[in-house]
Amino acid sequence: MTADADSAIQHCPRQQAPGLSASLTFLFAVTCALAVANVYFAQPLLDSMAQSLGVAPSMIGIVVTATQVGYALGLLFIVPLGDLLNRKRLILTQVVLSAGALAAAGASRQWLALLGAMTVVGLLAVVVQVLVAYAATVATPSQRGQAVGTVTSGIVLGILLARFTAGLIADIASWRAVYFASSALMLILATVLWRKVPVATTPRNAASYPALIKSLFTLFVTEPTLRTRGLLALLIFAAFSVLWTAMVLPLSAPPLSLSHTAIGLFGLAGVAGAMAARGAGRWADRGHGQRVTGIALGLLTLSWLPILFTETSLVALVAGVILLDFAVQAVHVTNQHIIFAARPDAHSRLVGAYMCFYSVGSALGAAAATMVYAQWGWAAVSLLGALISASALVIWILTTSRFTSGSGSRSTRPMPQRSPRRPRSSR
Repeated sequence: MTADADSAIQHCPRQQAPGLSASLTFLFAVTCALAVANVYFAQPLLDSMAQSLGVAPSMIGIVVTATQVGYALGLLFIVPLGDLLNRKRLILTQVVLSAGALAAAGASRQWLALLGAMTVVGLLAVVVQVLVAYAATVATPSQRGQAVGTVTSGIVLGILLARFTAGLIADIASWRAVYFASSALMLILATVLWRKVPVATTPRNAASYPALIKSLFTLFVTEPTLRTRGLLALLIFAAFSVLWTAMVLPLSAPPLSLSHTAIGLFGLAGVAGAMAARGAGRWADRGHGQRVTGIALGLLTLSWLPILFTETSLVALVAGVILLDFAVQAVHVTNQHIIFAARPDAHSRLVGAYMCFYSVGSALGAAAATMVYAQWGWAAVSLLGALISASALVIWILTTSRFTSGSGSRSTRPMPQRSPRRPRSSR
């Protein structure tokens, strides 16, 4: 089969209609949830890992760092392969290898062995970004935003529920059981994907692998939409990381003194917000991506007001978490919808490049949150989050006014496809 991805799906006998079916979209979302959860399982398990392996508490946090380093490397060197190789085979390979890496993590008896296994877990977890690009390629243009939004919701659910699930399993068995259970689930998932995912070829990229990786970095220079939306991603995920990294500190300290399981339950509030953000994809499909972005960034900034009262009102915290997670995911889905429209031939490289901004923002937000809380307390953390969020809103206002003054268009979908020179030469 030599046709491109869309025509391949249209002629595939298992597809009754062109585009991405609801069942396949759901399968992709579940796969993303399980895969991304592997990156975040370690956070509530660090104490147990340190005691089991005889590692100093001050050093055990390197486990999280190793996983994130692996994830960053995967974004740069594995995700772009989706524009070169058959995506179904690439996805299956990553899922099967993930099962092996998870089993190795659970069986680790030495500190360095655990670090190595967790680095590989992070490296292979970027299958979620390959799936997002696959969904964007298979979906018709009119359903692309909704498809990306649904799959992205699976990613968010995996992130938010990983902490609670890991803590629950560890309380019943041990931290090793978390990784063994996830390994078994990944093998089951690989079987389902092998049977259910259609074989769809992508447009063949004639470039070699080194040239493909080089072109990923070139996208940062040649695609202004990627730079603008990437900067928004950096800021919104920095704000997201500020909350979820520092939140455990006041909740676990007196007078609240909540358990890890109870703290993990706040992830359910984030789930509510993330699920609501699925609608952002449908709005983006209708050409309202810029409007959705502006409204969501405004809500993101306002969400820090109830979050400020975390130490005195858990109800206020829940309200703030719902608002923040809705806003972050609405912008995230809209960002991807817009950058995918810019270069239909480079979905995998685009999502890899875009998610690099996500990784940088998450890392910076986590580091800043713990430092600020140690120095000035929760009020300063809330102010930090609000300032980051407000900065994203200001950048959106400035970049949107530049686009609209040049084109006068109210729809976001045509904007990324236009060359910056066309508005000047027409009329």
